[in-house]
Amino acid sequence: MSVEAVPPARPGVTPAFVVASLGGLGLVRVFPGTWGAMLVLPAVLLGPLPCLLLALVVTAVGWWAARQALRERPGDADPSWIVVDEGAGQLLALAGLPLDAGAAGLVMAFALFRALDILKPGPVGWADRLGGALGVMLDDLVAGALAAAGLMLFHRYWPGVLN
Repeated sequence: MSVEAVPPARPGVTPAFVVASLGGLGLVRVFPGTWGAMLVLPAVLLGPLPCLLLALVVTAVGWWAARQALRERPGDADPSWIVVDEGAGQLLALAGLPLDAGAAGLVMAFALFRALDILKPGPVGWADRLGGALGVMLDDLVAGALAAAGLMLFHRYWPGVLN
């Protein structure tokens, strides 16, 4: 009985690609990162702690997927179709909202995270320059953590505004 090697899946249909692109959402030509962040917004209904736990799971799976996807499709250090990092970062930002946050809080969490992810100030830019799967994932996690911290400070000093 001989065991034949299974040929590798063609690029674009591997499990890593599906996870990294959040089911193909990263293939949207206009603002794929924004769409990736928007996909996880309904998780706000779960509350801050579940968002944090979900962010940890998406980060772990996303790091694996980004690593694999970058190996499968070499040539671009941070391809725009990898959007699992935006999902993880946005979940981290949502974890910074208070339990009673309303639509204003959701909009603020989304806008703050996207602004930090796009502008890449300070530590976000540093993380982005690390390269590889670590850089792909870490810049969005730093942006998400900064957004969460900003939301918590905002709630502390201006309670009720995020409701």
